Amino acid sequence: MKVYTKTGDNGTTSLISGKRVPKYHTRIEAYGSVDELMAFNGLLYDHVTDTRIKAFLLEVQDRLMTAATLLAADCIDCDFKLPFITENDVFAIEKEIDQMELDLPSLTHFLLPGGHPTISYCHVARTICRRCERLALKVHHEEAPCELVVKYLNRLSDYYFVLSRKLTKDLKIDEIPWKPRS
Repeated sequence: MKVYTKTGDNGTTSLISGKRVPKYHTRIEAYGSVDELMAFNGLLYDHVTDTRIKAFLLEVQDRLMTAATLLAADCIDCDFKLPFITENDVFAIEKEIDQMELDLPSLTHFLLPGGHPTISYCHVARTICRRCERLALKVHHEEAPCELVVKYLNRLSDYYFVLSRKLTKDLKIDEIPWKPRS
């Protein structure tokens, strides 16, 4: 199988059903952003040393690939069985967040991203994840229901934020509070 097909040279691409749509189609924007998030999640994975976190980030990679597939699935009776996201996947993120927060100080102010490259990667992943969530919501409202994809992305962005705080503590870096000018 060749990497290039030349079928997209005219500015279109295929959804799972085979239907050709413009490369700026809502679904393409949504799953393309999830693909971008997968790349940053992989970069974060490469920089984290904690084996538990690495294992979870690898699980996230799988769920993000599932989310991208579901966003590209414009067929009800596809020729193959689609992967799926469950409430348990959302619960798994919540469990990870709760576990990390046990060792973190209470949040008393807004934080500015930065302090260490790995912490910054968490924030980049968080902001991309928020965009993915907005685009998935658009697919959900305009194309087809994908409630669990939206919910998963919502919770995942929270995970990246809490992970940034955990790594800040683990790396003995000071959090950078936002102190607005008055």
